[in-house]
Amino acid sequence: MLKVGIIGTGDIANLNVLGYLRSQDAELVAVSDTDIKTAGQKLERWGLRTTKIYLDYKEMVNREDLDIVEILTPHHLHAPMAEYCAKAGISGISVQKPMANTITACESMIRVCKDEGVTLKLYENFRFYPVYLKAKELLDNEAIGEPLNFRINTLGTGGPSMHVGLKSEKWRINVDTCGGGTWIYDDGIHKFSMALWLMGEERVEKVYSWIDYFTTFMDSPSIIFWKYPNKNDSDPPKFGSMQFTLAPNLYYPSNYYNCDEFIEISGTKGMMWINQCTSGGNLISKTPQYPPIVVYRDGEVNIYGEDLPRDWRYSFINSTEHFIEAIKKGTDPIYTGEQGKNLCIFAKMPFISQQRKESVNWNDISSENEKNQSCIVETPKDLDESGMIKYYKRSRKDLKEGIKKGLENKTFTYQYEH
Repeated sequence: MLKVGIIGTGDIANLNVLGYLRSQDAELVAVSDTDIKTAGQKLERWGLRTTKIYLDYKEMVNREDLDIVEILTPHHLHAPMAEYCAKAGISGISVQKPMANTITACESMIRVCKDEGVTLKLYENFRFYPVYLKAKELLDNEAIGEPLNFRINTLGTGGPSMHVGLKSEKWRINVDTCGGGTWIYDDGIHKFSMALWLMGEERVEKVYSWIDYFTTFMDSPSIIFWKYPNKNDSDPPKFGSMQFTLAPNLYYPSNYYNCDEFIEISGTKGMMWINQCTSGGNLISKTPQYPPIVVYRDGEVNIYGEDLPRDWRYSFINSTEHFIEAIKKGTDPIYTGEQGKNLCIFAKMPFISQQRKESVNWNDISSENEKNQSCIVETPKDLDESGMIKYYKRSRKDLKEGIKKGLENKTFTYQYEH
């Protein structure tokens, strides 16, 4: 039985713990958090009242004979925590996305874990969402021929949705602790992951972006364009785009975060639409207009994935189960440290493009250029704070109106499956 410790029991811990609660091969034996009250409430919720709580993660690592550590803390703490755990001899270290706030920190984590013979994983759960797994299977079987263009829209909705604590919001709006913005860098890692994985690519060639900070701290609305590298001169060009859309007045119930994703992929022989992820399973999912996967080819339209679970939690469960197997068998996790670093590079490119007002090449984002300050994400300046006030007022007003009209209001609950 693998022994597991969690560092950080914030909002996301409710989801990261699910795979361990179900596992027959791993057991959560301890958690660490500087807020003992929060940690205690989480353990109570998970039905693990006797699990040990440590205020200092180093004490937990030193006292407990752990095989796996899940690091669920603010991004700037990932590197020092991962390196300490690696040097303490913990076999498997899983770090919540993004891997770190800087590329320099990513490389340091990779180096230390390699030196210590430790398996380092970047925890990106979208890769394990059942609908996306089916979509990838279809793409690999050339359901639309060769994929040529990828487009994803992330819609920031009005809710109701999972409660997110003020503490979690505060460090995310700080560029130094987050590494970028709340949407493009923090949430966007999921979307950049899909832009590479579903298209069968490891990186992009160049990126151009436009970002509006009308709320003063959220990097949305925004639109990002990129070009994938050509493997051969005769290959058709491959492009991608990503859009973050704010819709605070949209009543859109979610069991999780107040957002959802819609993907469109065009190929040489057809097109694919993938509907929903984060809010999958809500009232939209139950309509015939938004089936999980739609494929058009040769004059025919086919629907796939209607028998798959669309609840987002399964992406977390599947990801954790894969990591447990990787530690048991000594195989590579999804994602490795190098792949995690690549996602951070991709996610920083839009900010540097916005700052320079020009397209940015992949190699522009590196630890060397962080040292010479040429690829540092900067805090936006001279912003009108009234945008933020108007945004929240509108969001609260429209949410209340939706509830009064009797629209479906989901409650954030888990049904644990052991």
